[in-house]
Amino acid sequence: MIRIGVDIGGTKIEIAAIDESGAELLRRRESAPRGGYAEAIEAIAQLVLEAEREVGAHCPVGIGTPGAVSRGSGVLKNAYASALNGMPVKPDLERRLGREVRFANDANCFALSEAIDGAAKGAQVVFGVILGTGVGGGVVVDGRALSGANAICGEWGHNSLPWPAPEEMPGPRCACGRNGCIEAFLSGPGLARDHRLATGEARAPADIAARAESGDRGCAGTLERYEERLARALASVINLLDPEVIVLGGGLSRMERLVRNVPARWTRHVYSDSVVTRLARAAHGDASGVRGAARLW
Repeated sequence: MIRIGVDIGGTKIEIAAIDESGAELLRRRESAPRGGYAEAIEAIAQLVLEAEREVGAHCPVGIGTPGAVSRGSGVLKNAYASALNGMPVKPDLERRLGREVRFANDANCFALSEAIDGAAKGAQVVFGVILGTGVGGGVVVDGRALSGANAICGEWGHNSLPWPAPEEMPGPRCACGRNGCIEAFLSGPGLARDHRLATGEARAPADIAARAESGDRGCAGTLERYEERLARALASVINLLDPEVIVLGGGLSRMERLVRNVPARWTRHVYSDSVVTRLARAAHGDASGVRGAARLW
């Protein structure tokens, strides 16, 4: 069976077709569709139909999106700054394609991909982390992505940063409207904001990381604060889920020092005499989201 996955982001849309072995028969990335809701639905449908013509098969389709399809209303929720947010994306796309389409949060798709044939292959419990413009999370148990009763399983980014220091309270304002969320501290904009407040310098996260490696003390201090906060946030996940593997994805996961330094910091926050949970970078990189969407079938 050939499966098609579509990963819809804020600025891009990616599609891939994979066979039973996980081999990619095609993968392409385009800018996110412009215009309103109707144009977005048509653009997604056309992308799927063109992929099917290329592989020569009628395929099951999985979609990864920010947010999730609400169990109550059936509309897409929590997909901030998207033409699809608050809209009945699933039934409209199914009507356009003439078949069932499976939807999941993009972080769940990422975690599923890495659990099946990526950095967490063979692990029973996996937590997938997206560190980018936002902060997302997905949970996979026994090869199955968990959605949850409210379709928010894994949304750790909108919990408060655990064990905050006095200077971290009440915390920066989050896109969700609350203060002190993990996302507000650990997203790319959150990292840049913390550096600006500490040093007066306006720098992008990639620049901060490069300068830290070159010995810039201000940038090194920013990354040490980031690692400590990430360690606390992940320790709370370990205390709750006790995963075998935590996989890092998203733009900030390119900082290799996180895998080296964060586990050494999380030990004192985990309620155990030893911590065997492994922290790893995604094996499939940016492709994990779209591969996991295809794996929804």
